[in-house]
Amino acid sequence: MFLAMNRFIVPLENAEAFEDLWLNRDSRLHEMEGFVEFNMLRGPEGDGHRLYASHTIWRDEDSFRAWTRSDQFRAAHANAGETRKLHAGAPQFEAFHSIQTKTAKG
Repeated sequence: MFLAMNRFIVPLENAEAFEDLWLNRDSRLHEMEGFVEFNMLRGPEGDGHRLYASHTIWRDEDSFRAWTRSDQFRAAHANAGETRKLHAGAPQFEAFHSIQTKTAKG
């Protein structure tokens, strides 16, 4: 399993618009082979901003890399430059390979 995350620092006055953007966007992730799950996470508030993280789970890193080269990725990020004003600086990308998974069923 491969996890890809982007962390966003969003000024409090932009938090509602930032959430609306994510809640209403067509990510097209579901069209991709190897896509497992997406979560948009709202984190703590502090110093006039709120932390957010987009979190995707992929079957493997190759599936994630295929997404970043796909037409679906380009379509989902076509207006990214226009929305940068909602968060401070560039998102911080983080990637992880799972070394253990546990579920509620054991």
